[in-house]
Amino acid sequence: MIIAIDIGGTKTLVAVFDDSMNIVKSVKFKTPVQYSGFITELKESVKILPLDDMQAGAIGTRGIVDRKAGTLVQDSVLEWKDAPLVRDCEQLFGCSFSIENDSKIAGLSEARSVDNNLYHKVVYVTISTGIGSAFIVGGKLDQDMINSEVGKWVMEKDGKVQMWEEIASGSWIKATYGKLASELDDPEAWNTIAHNLALGFTNICAEYAPDIIIVGGGVGNHFEKFGSLLIEQVASLAHPMIRQCPIVEATHPDNAVIYGCFHSAHDRLATQ
Repeated sequence: MIIAIDIGGTKTLVAVFDDSMNIVKSVKFKTPVQYSGFITELKESVKILPLDDMQAGAIGTRGIVDRKAGTLVQDSVLEWKDAPLVRDCEQLFGCSFSIENDSKIAGLSEARSVDNNLYHKVVYVTISTGIGSAFIVGGKLDQDMINSEVGKWVMEKDGKVQMWEEIASGSWIKATYGKLASELDDPEAWNTIAHNLALGFTNICAEYAPDIIIVGGGVGNHFEKFGSLLIEQVASLAHPMIRQCPIVEATHPDNAVIYGCFHSAHDRLATQ
């Protein structure tokens, strides 16, 4: 069996999978701001989850991770610094663990949901509080691009040089319109949002020449409100030399991280 841990800014999901990627049992709890509180909650999970024959585990977490050291180095929401997640999870659950940024591991999951023979190079974009990304080649995270952050790209907008996520993320939507993406139904607002998103998506097409772009995250969950507008805007902005590609909604946006953790742990077992 495989154990997967999705650590978000507000909630944590711990799930036990069988070898066929079925969730046997899961536990969800509010993510404590302090790391000591998080470990306390994990210890409670150990009492509830079936942990017999546990073979491997994986952690997907927000923030900056040190994959070699197995730590969450820093995060803008959680007051954790150099948190030894891999070490502590290995001690609690009795199996080997790996750690990855949540955007990257969600991208791995979503890339596995499409035909990798047809879509060899996949870019996953998560639009939520900020904008994150992952670059997957042949169904595997590209290690040369593992630390890329498209949301931090700078562009000029309204006479100011700003990061892309400062003009197109969920945080920007809330600050500009006073509503969450789920609450916003103004077609004019969504047209503006789609245009701002298209600035970055056009750059992604130019920079990476992907075969497909998959959109996830809290805002990405509402693809039906802006997807067609986004595709139209990218088509109007893109230079003729830029090869455009399909832009599609994530297959399971709410659970991409936890399934990505399964894939990561399962892949690791296959190489042992």
